[in-house]
Amino acid sequence: MTANRTIALDAMGGDFGPEVVVPGAAISLTRQPQMQFVLFGDEQKIAPVLAKHATLAAKSRIVHTLLAIASDEKPSQAMRRGKGTSMWLAIEAVKNGEANAVVSGGNTGALMAMSKLILRPLPGIERPAIAALWPTIRGECIVLDVGANIGASARQLTDFAIMGAAMARALFHVEKPTVGLLNVGSEETKGADEVKEAHAWLKEHDLPMTYHGFVEGDEIGRNTVDVVVVEGFAGNIALKTAEGTARQVGQYIKDAMGSSALTKLGAVLARGGFKALKERMDPRRVNGGTFLGLNGIAIKSHGGSDALGFASAIDLAYEMSESGLVERLITDLAAHQPAIGANAPN
Repeated sequence: MTANRTIALDAMGGDFGPEVVVPGAAISLTRQPQMQFVLFGDEQKIAPVLAKHATLAAKSRIVHTLLAIASDEKPSQAMRRGKGTSMWLAIEAVKNGEANAVVSGGNTGALMAMSKLILRPLPGIERPAIAALWPTIRGECIVLDVGANIGASARQLTDFAIMGAAMARALFHVEKPTVGLLNVGSEETKGADEVKEAHAWLKEHDLPMTYHGFVEGDEIGRNTVDVVVVEGFAGNIALKTAEGTARQVGQYIKDAMGSSALTKLGAVLARGGFKALKERMDPRRVNGGTFLGLNGIAIKSHGGSDALGFASAIDLAYEMSESGLVERLITDLAAHQPAIGANAPN
């Protein structure tokens, strides 16, 4: 069952601001016509772009502010002057109940810092995480953390596992999602102490998931598990490497298919298959990282994304809101936090 949802957009965030945010919202609206939007930013820059999209304009309003967070600002600097910026006001709209989710392509560190301050972490959560959808040979899996935290304790890794499982149930409609810890090998003697400690704890406790154990990097794309848990430094490197590899393979194919008259003919004959492959490998299709562990839904779009990619981030915001993700997290944490608190790994 679908419902009307209002999405707050940081229209000044990202590399291109309204020139990407507004067309992205227009694309997403064609897929979910019951959505409404509040765009935060410089009205003189937003309004001319919005005027080109009559259907979107009829379902949107602009909240004017000249203040915006620069992409290269340190989170501490952004926090000091954050009030009144397009990013701050968009997040605040979720806190105040004026919007069901916020989407920004702006500074990741600033977005996380402001979201933590304004929306507040859920009870028992030490650190929120960024969860990304990852294309696999059988569909998609969830990987977290992909950049919110550099390093993670065993306790935080177990929190990530519970939060990732809740997101998987919301998105994939699987009652007990499979969850694995990313490691350098499947043997129990391998890996950092924090990873081994989290592994031992997850094996011992009855949680709303099926704990698979350790998974290696090549298993992410094979969809060995529904949720892959990793600390943010390694997770971000893995994500950027996968995106770069997809572009590299795409270029290899393009070069090979244009190398001779015969291969060009083959490319023409196989263009349907190549089009399907290109769409499946397109990172814009799964653009958007969910900030898990907050009392509200905040989605980070890639700053350099185009309108199609930004639309995917808005789609994710809608789906997370429609699925009742925050409510699922609160229920899971309330049910299992006592056990976590009493016997939590360090």
